[in-house]
Amino acid sequence: MPVRPARGVPPVLPALRRLPNPRLTGLGSWLFASAVMLVAGGLDRLLFDGSSLVYGLLFLPLSALVALWVRPADLVTAPIVVPIAFAVGLVPIAGGSSGFGGRVMAVVTALAVHAGWLYGGTLVAGLIATVRKVRLMTRRRTTTRAAARTAARSAARVTAKAAAPKAATRRAARKPAK
Repeated sequence: MPVRPARGVPPVLPALRRLPNPRLTGLGSWLFASAVMLVAGGLDRLLFDGSSLVYGLLFLPLSALVALWVRPADLVTAPIVVPIAFAVGLVPIAGGSSGFGGRVMAVVTALAVHAGWLYGGTLVAGLIATVRKVRLMTRRRTTTRAAARTAARSAARVTAKAAAPKAATRRAARKPAK
């Protein structure tokens, strides 16, 4: 029978471990996502004349990053923050006539036109946040059960040690005297 060589670690895993792993608060994730989308919208306006395809393709990985980098306590904010950041980034590429009202109407129209990208990014963030939350809850449940088992075993040992002298005394009392 041939001997199998030991399985090595795929080269992707060490590369992924070297990447940053920040833990953003809800507000921090909103600021990060909004700033990145605002810069992405500006660059899209300058380089690609406001292409919705480029903007949407930049939005999807950002949605995943926000959901991966948000703290476990703030997981619920990831699918909420992402659509707001999408709207903030639309300001440079939406166009519109001069004036505040014209800009607002252009952003609202762009939100309606690009709803597919918006829903897709929100879905990505929601799925990743949900998976992370389920894994976190499972890990906590497993840890709690293991701690309960350990406590029960310790209590059983203490009870057994406390009962051992009493049992020896009872046995000695049952033996007839010689």
